[in-house]
Amino acid sequence: MIIPELPDYLTQLGGAQYKGLIISLFTITAMISRPFSGRLADKIGRVPVMIFGAAVCFTCSLFYPVVSSLAGFFLLRFIHGFSTGFTPTGTTAYLADIIPSDRRGEAMGILGTASAIGMAGGPALGGLLANQFNLDILFYSSSFLALVAIVILWRTKETLKTKSPFSLDSIKVNKDDIFEPLVLAPCLVMVLTAFAYGCVFTIIPDFGQFLGIRNKGLLFTYLTVASLIIRLVAGKASDRYGRVSVLRISTFFIIISMLVIGTANTTTQLIIGVTVYGFAQGSTSPTLLAWATDLSDDRFKGRGIASLYIFMELGIGLGAFISGWIYRNDPSQFFVTFSVSSGLAAAAFIYLFLKPYLVKA
Repeated sequence: MIIPELPDYLTQLGGAQYKGLIISLFTITAMISRPFSGRLADKIGRVPVMIFGAAVCFTCSLFYPVVSSLAGFFLLRFIHGFSTGFTPTGTTAYLADIIPSDRRGEAMGILGTASAIGMAGGPALGGLLANQFNLDILFYSSSFLALVAIVILWRTKETLKTKSPFSLDSIKVNKDDIFEPLVLAPCLVMVLTAFAYGCVFTIIPDFGQFLGIRNKGLLFTYLTVASLIIRLVAGKASDRYGRVSVLRISTFFIIISMLVIGTANTTTQLIIGVTVYGFAQGSTSPTLLAWATDLSDDRFKGRGIASLYIFMELGIGLGAFISGWIYRNDPSQFFVTFSVSSGLAAAAFIYLFLKPYLVKA
């Protein structure tokens, strides 16, 4: 809901040149928190981890209206990252507990579909609230939806069979909690393809405005509706044909979509590019989640999933920061900015073909 409006909000605070930090600060915290969320999900349970992330989202959205300085805004974005650092880790581990391995791709597709529904409606609703009312109403509405999530999670049955009560030892992270080597291959593909996600969410609002699109959230709606349509199909396909086969196709279309967006000079071309990227990203995400879960040790699913999310946040954060640095509020840099994302996706595409052992995945 709030992402499409944050660039303008930051501009009003006098920080137009720091737009790349909107996403990157958020993802830095999410990345840092992943080893903790993975360990806690394996120790105290999936549900508490999900609730904590939702509670952070609820609290931060309440505070955006009272922030009046750049320092306060960036501090809030930094803290807000804990929401993404915790809730998806718990959610994915929860799902892995209850779904048979031969339907894991399909299940991750369903989870992604639920996320895409929120991502499709959120930006459009956020743009509508901001245009019809004001940003305060937008932030309070976002907070209210997070509260609804907390209420739902509070009544959810825990799936972790052996739980430990929370203690300081629960958050003592050792080197084994930081990264799970078994999931290295999907992590590498994730970081290379997630760069485009950070680029899109940082630059697209300005690109849409440059081409005359008033409700910038609608572009994200096109993206997420396309993602929504493809997720179930891609998840089932990865169960049937293999994770790598699906990823080769999806990374190819990330390459193409970034070039289409980067060369856009009409709203139609921009919408086409964003939609193609939605199809590609919607295929890549659930397939990588299923692949990482396949490769994870059953005793440490939270750790394996958290490792994948660390690389996702790393890719998104770098994509947002580097794209913002290249762009620098100069429309002539749109092509160069999206070309970098295309090149990194091409590296992932090549990697999937050059590793012979991946064919068996």
